[in-house]
Amino acid sequence: MNIRNLLIMTSLGILLAVALVSCDRSSPAPEIVELTAETPDLDHDHQAEAEVSDLDRPVGELFAADCEHQVKTFACNECRYEVGVVRVPASLVEGKLVETEQVERRAVDVTVPLTGEVRFDERRVGHVSPLVEGVVSAVHVKLGDRVRRGQALVELECTAVGQAQAEYLAAQGMLDLARRNLERVAGLRREAIASEKEFLQAQQEADAARIRADGARSQLARYGMSEAAVRALADAEGLGRLTLRSPLDGAVLAMHAVPGEVAGTGESLFTVGDHAVVWVWADLYERDISAVAGEQASQQLAATVTVKAYPGESFAGTVDLVSPSMDESSRTVKVRVEVPNPDGRLLAGMFADVALQLPGSAAVLALPPAAVLEDEGREFVFVHHHDDYYVRRPVKTGRTAAGWVEVVTGIDPGQTVVAEGAFLLKSDVLRAKMGAGCAD
Repeated sequence: MNIRNLLIMTSLGILLAVALVSCDRSSPAPEIVELTAETPDLDHDHQAEAEVSDLDRPVGELFAADCEHQVKTFACNECRYEVGVVRVPASLVEGKLVETEQVERRAVDVTVPLTGEVRFDERRVGHVSPLVEGVVSAVHVKLGDRVRRGQALVELECTAVGQAQAEYLAAQGMLDLARRNLERVAGLRREAIASEKEFLQAQQEADAARIRADGARSQLARYGMSEAAVRALADAEGLGRLTLRSPLDGAVLAMHAVPGEVAGTGESLFTVGDHAVVWVWADLYERDISAVAGEQASQQLAATVTVKAYPGESFAGTVDLVSPSMDESSRTVKVRVEVPNPDGRLLAGMFADVALQLPGSAAVLALPPAAVLEDEGREFVFVHHHDDYYVRRPVKTGRTAAGWVEVVTGIDPGQTVVAEGAFLLKSDVLRAKMGAGCAD
């Protein structure tokens, strides 16, 4: 019995010890509680202020706010950046580090940005194809060679051409014979030796021979032989040979002629083009059609073309066509820009950016591009408030022009803004966002 009581007491002691250990582990230490309670004080109560951007707060509210230093926030050297305010001392203006400008309406040329692709001027490109099947016997040029109009490019051996040439030579021989016979009979007729019937018969034979010769010559022309090449056919030597020549001055842009291969009818063996002038086909969006088409109707619009191959360079051109139809899938209209390309630097297939210059027709609020800045995807400018204080104000920009940006909303005529050096002021404002200012 004593042993049983001893075991019971021992078990109760073990359970009590486990319970005490568990209670100790679940209770937080007093030191941790005290540190946790003090932690919120480290934020200086700025979290509530940061919830609403200064760009979304009224100007009056920004300049009425007080900071923890018991002064107006905009006047505090450490806190003014929190409300988007900067101070521009006269020394910065006198040193040309910061320049200001009064907002006013301006009649500016508007730039319409487009994207497009460089292509050949189709009026300056020719494709050389045989009009009859033949075997390539000789190639006289290489890819990229400069060629002249009428220069021989390739020679083909063509059975059909040989037959047509033989028929032409035979018909031409019969024509020569018939003409000589007509002259002989005409002389005999004048001497009353040949009858009228004999003369008419000789004349009929000459006419028939001429018709056959003309038909044979026309057949050779349909095969691609020039008149000069036909006249050069003196005998049966070289029959069946067809020479294809360049249709214009330019360069060999493409070549698919290999000696020994069969060239089919209509197969393009050469592409010859003059790239001294190229086209840039660009897509014009529906919202700009009226302005562009209206200006194009009265004058050829100037355009500037840039490509990634030549950063920092631009190529001048003019709009020579605004398509009368719209692409139903892209909802755009094709615009063709003609660009001089004497050095051949613009290559067909290059992607291009095109800027159409529309003469200013209406005055708009406009600022230099350097005055408009961006923060987290929002555009803003620094507007003068009083004394040497400037405050960030959101704006919405429109079209761009040479040296100007249209401002649609956010500022009014007569206000003064920072035109140059605004980026330096933006850096000061961002310093507060990154942990500087009174939080230091």
